Amino acid sequence: MSGKLAENILYFARALRDAGMPVGPGAVLDAITAVEVAQIGGREDFYATLHAVFVKKHEHSVLFAQAFDIFWKRRGFMDKLIAMLSPMAEPKNQQPQKAEAGASRVADALFKAKPREEKPKPSLDLDARFTMSAHELLQRKDFAQMSAAEMAEAERAIDRLILPDDAVKMRRLVAASRGRIVDPRRSFRQSLKIGGPIALAHRAPALRHPPVVALCDISGSMSEYTRIFLHFLHTLTARRRVHTFLFGTRLTNVTRALRARDIDAALARCSIEVHDWAGGTRIATSLHRFNRDWSRRVLGQGAIVLLFTDGLERDPGPRAPSPQAGGTPALPNLSAEMERLNKSCRRLVWLNPLLRFDGFEAKASGIRAMLPFADEFRPIHNMLSMAQLVRALTAGEGRDADPKAWLKRVS
Repeated sequence: MSGKLAENILYFARALRDAGMPVGPGAVLDAITAVEVAQIGGREDFYATLHAVFVKKHEHSVLFAQAFDIFWKRRGFMDKLIAMLSPMAEPKNQQPQKAEAGASRVADALFKAKPREEKPKPSLDLDARFTMSAHELLQRKDFAQMSAAEMAEAERAIDRLILPDDAVKMRRLVAASRGRIVDPRRSFRQSLKIGGPIALAHRAPALRHPPVVALCDISGSMSEYTRIFLHFLHTLTARRRVHTFLFGTRLTNVTRALRARDIDAALARCSIEVHDWAGGTRIATSLHRFNRDWSRRVLGQGAIVLLFTDGLERDPGPRAPSPQAGGTPALPNLSAEMERLNKSCRRLVWLNPLLRFDGFEAKASGIRAMLPFADEFRPIHNMLSMAQLVRALTAGEGRDADPKAWLKRVS
C-alpha cells in the first residue's frame, strides 16, 4: 500500500493496544491487506473493514468505536486521505478531488509519530495532606472513565476482595460439640463404647453459604460495566456456588463458561455463547423465561439474586392475547415477573449503574415497575460501591438500601 494510510493504520492499532485491546503485528498486516483487497471508498466501509480485523470480542466494540471516532475525527479529511494516499483502494468510478490548502500540514500534525524521548517536565511538589492517594482515586473513579491500566488495577483489586461471611442456618441438623438439641442415637453409641455413664451428644443446624444467582444486563447501555462485573462474578464463582445468566433480548446461561480458571478464557467463552451482546433490552421477557425454566433449579436453599441492570425496559408492555386462533400471545408483565422472582429467593438485590448520578430519579416506567419488588437498591459503578456490595452480602447486614425510598421522592 502506497502513501501514509498504512502508517496511520499502524498508529491506530497502537492506540487500540494502549486502550486494552489485544492487537498484535499480525492484525496490523491483516488490516492493511484487508483495506487493499476491499477497495474501500468511504468512512463506513473503512470502519467495517478495520472492525472485522481488530475486534475479536463483543465487549471490545465500544472501545473500538470510541478510538475510531477520536483517531479519525475529521470525516472529510479521512475520506481524502484514503482517496489520495491509497490509490489502490480507490474505486474506479470515483473522481479524484483536489486537496484543501494546508492538508499536508494537517496530516503531519495529526499523524506525526511521538518522540521516543521527551524532555523532563518541571515537577510540582504538593502537600500530601490536601491531596488524595492513588488508591482512594481508584476506589472512587467510575469504571467507564478508567484507562486500560486503571482497569487492570481494578481487576486485581477485585481478586483481593474479602468475600463476606454469609453462612446461614439450614433445617438439616449435624453433629456439634454443644447445643440445645440432644442426639440420642449418638449418645447411646458412645456409652456402649466406653461402658460408663452416658455422655450426651448434641446436634445443631448446619451452616451453609447460600447460592448466588446473577442476572446481568448486557445491552448497549450496560456494556461499559458488564465486563468488570463479570470479573467480580468470576472471582465469586471460584469460592461460592454462583449461577450466572446474561440477558439482552434473550436469556443465556454462562455458569459453566465462568468456571474457567483464566478470566480471559472465561470471557471469551461467554462472548461465543452470547449472541445478543450490546443489543436491546427486554427485561420482562428475560425474567419470564428465567422464572419459567430456571427458578426452581437454582433458587433453592435461600438463594440471593443479584439483578444487574439499569431498568430501561425496551418491551412495549403487556397486551391482551388476540381472540383469533393462532394470534399473538400476550407479552410478559414486568411487575408480575419481578414479584415472582422476589418470592422465589431469599433476597433480591438490584444493582443499577445509573445511581452514580446525583440527580437520578425513579421516573422511567420500567424502574417504577421493578422497585417495589426489590429488597435492596444499590449502585455498582466503582470499586467503592463494589466493596459496599460485598459487605451487604454478609448475613444480617445490608439493609440500608431501601428501594421504596426512591419511589417516595417522585411521588
